[in-house]
Amino acid sequence: MKRTMSQQRIGPRPLFRSLAWLRICAIAGQSAAVLVCALWMQLDIPLLPLMVGIGILAVFAVFAAWRLTQPWPIQQWETILHVAVDTLLLGYLLHFTGGASNPFITLLLIPIALSAAALPVGAVLSVAALVGAAYVVLLFWYVPLPVPVHEGTGGFSLHVLGMGVNFVIMAVLLGFFINRLARALRLQQLEVQRVRERALRDEGILAIATQAAGAAHELNTPLATMRTLLPELRREHAGDLALADDLALLEGQVDRCRTILREMVAFGQAQLSQEPEQLTVDRFIHGCLERFQLLRPEADLALALDQEAARTVLRTPPGLRHALINLLNNAADASALNQSQAVALTVRRDNGYLELIVTDHGPGFGNTDDLAVLGRSHKQTGLGIGLALAEATAERLEGELTASNTGNGAQMRLRLPLSVIAAP
Repeated sequence: MKRTMSQQRIGPRPLFRSLAWLRICAIAGQSAAVLVCALWMQLDIPLLPLMVGIGILAVFAVFAAWRLTQPWPIQQWETILHVAVDTLLLGYLLHFTGGASNPFITLLLIPIALSAAALPVGAVLSVAALVGAAYVVLLFWYVPLPVPVHEGTGGFSLHVLGMGVNFVIMAVLLGFFINRLARALRLQQLEVQRVRERALRDEGILAIATQAAGAAHELNTPLATMRTLLPELRREHAGDLALADDLALLEGQVDRCRTILREMVAFGQAQLSQEPEQLTVDRFIHGCLERFQLLRPEADLALALDQEAARTVLRTPPGLRHALINLLNNAADASALNQSQAVALTVRRDNGYLELIVTDHGPGFGNTDDLAVLGRSHKQTGLGIGLALAEATAERLEGELTASNTGNGAQMRLRLPLSVIAAP
């Protein structure tokens, strides 16, 4: 996939932050350089205008630091304006210290380098034009830099010394701040990749949900027909006890299917209304377990419910119930692979989070880094979407779903912030 130039830039805020740190370094370095030249080397430089310029830069640095703490987004024009102020103040200081003949004149290139890493081409050209104009002005209008009385033993001039110091400063500043901007770019690319993967997964889940809605609508008619015919068949074959038992079992399964379809409709209506159900964790967990026991009556479920967590009132999103039942159902399937029916559920509060921990006695995970790939199942009868749906629910509630292997099986930990799911 091709990316435009604007998509490759990391935006104004990282540059704004880098400029704020660079400004602090510039104030310290410029103050030290001016004081060394004026007091130690005893150069006849205009000390007052230079200190006034550094003072203005310090005031502007305080303003820039305050701006970074504000919630509203930083615009591109703000960043260009700050670069312009830094460039003009640096040009002002260079004007009183030799202009373009000052060995530190190349510091004007730093704003261009930082802008090129973070801003679009048009903004970089604007910064380059401003820096170029400042350089041209300093070629003709400047205060000559005074020469010390004892200049350079052995021909090592003050200018050459300044060039060496300037080289070190340029190398350190460019290396450090370009690295910071590059790191911000890498983090942004990882975030974009994560959002893209989530969008692809949600698109697959939406496609499955659409198919499920259509299937639920179509299944309602044949289920209604079977529900009507089964009582008649039982009356016609009332003398056949074995067939009557089978018909009763079949009638119960049809009723169960109709109940599931009604729950699907209720779930969709709750999702559209965006009004979560409010109930205690104790009621929520026992409601889920009742449904799970109907689905898997053979499972031997052990529950450990923390009393503090049990009293917590939840604003329960509809998807959370299905996520927990999916995890329990997967755990029962995993335990069955080792001829076990044991499944354990632990519910507890931990530092502002509600943790739902499901443990099985199965063979464990071969790779816990690739558990919820949509459409991939490690079970012969699985559809491969249970963990994907549970993970999507966790992310939607600002939580996380993690997997680990234990000594006797595997463990799925659903960790959700109470600030999101708990009632006020």
